[in-house]
Amino acid sequence: MEILMAFVIGILFMTATYLMLSKSLLRIIVGTGLLSHGAHLLILTMGGLKRGAAPILGGNAESYSDPLPQALILTAIVISFGVTAFFLVLAYRTYQELGTDNLEEMRGTEKDD
Repeated sequence: MEILMAFVIGILFMTATYLMLSKSLLRIIVGTGLLSHGAHLLILTMGGLKRGAAPILGGNAESYSDPLPQALILTAIVISFGVTAFFLVLAYRTYQELGTDNLEEMRGTEKDD
């Protein structure tokens, strides 16, 4: 299962890097979202994909699952949601002011024909 997760994480990182290197502001925002999802899966995979009972005091189980990676991922999800919402508002406001989401046109450089 860890091998499959490693491939999925690699594909997410690869796609996020490709999107973040593009000239469109919306593609960059989608790329940062994919990058955060890849990081969440990486934290979950590094925490171990093992089965066990919930870590409740007084429970009689042979193995317990570690709650720390899940808590870190939950915190990272909230932070990435806030950052994505900020980026979307910033992109919308930029599009209202400049009329484009192309980064080359935002810089004011001339296109070579």
